[in-house]
Amino acid sequence: MAEDITQEEWQELIVKDDNAVILDVRTEEEVEDGFIPNMLNIDIRQGQGFLDEVEKLDKSKNYYVYCRSGARSAQACSLMNQMGFETTYNLIGGFMNWDGEIAE
Repeated sequence: MAEDITQEEWQELIVKDDNAVILDVRTEEEVEDGFIPNMLNIDIRQGQGFLDEVEKLDKSKNYYVYCRSGARSAQACSLMNQMGFETTYNLIGGFMNWDGEIAE
């Protein structure tokens, strides 16, 4: 099931989650502007390429998904749930509003 969570909820949940995977669904160019550390990047705009890469992921993990504003990540969560991923969290407001740790 997909759940929309705030940045505060994201940071609270992820520190306690040993099963967490951070998934960045933005383009390579967007990622170059900075990203949340320790993320996995699969660009949702690649369409079938995105689905093929996501299909290889471990469905038993908990996925924390973000994009620039929260729209593409919501779409990604929905697709992942249809593919059998049980737990996906969508970051409300996306990277644009993120004020946590950033890597470049």
